[in-house]
Amino acid sequence: MFASVLDVHTEWAWMVILGNALAGLWCLGAHWIPALRVKALWWFVVFVEATIFVQVVLGVIMVAGQGFEAPQFHMFYGFVAIIAVAILYSYRNQMRAHQYLLYGFGGLFLMGLGIRAMLVG
Repeated sequence: MFASVLDVHTEWAWMVILGNALAGLWCLGAHWIPALRVKALWWFVVFVEATIFVQVVLGVIMVAGQGFEAPQFHMFYGFVAIIAVAILYSYRNQMRAHQYLLYGFGGLFLMGLGIRAMLVG
């Protein structure tokens, strides 16, 4: 009847991966097509980057609260994704002229981290 934390963590991984892929592609498209540069793009980027934090919190709940044992590299990729989001955010002002490329490739990088975490987990 109710989904376990493991089930939610497993299904939410697809939101992280597909969401960051779409955000990355949208940002790359916006670099070349000005019509794609709408406010909704940035709201979507914020949302899909926040999904990473939700995913990591779910993982921490399973490991710390429920006694699950996760592969070390699975956890490593989760924490690298959080650090990558922080790095993207910290470079937003310096890369203002190329912000769409920054978040485009950043979103695809986050997608790749999610895929890698899924494969090793």
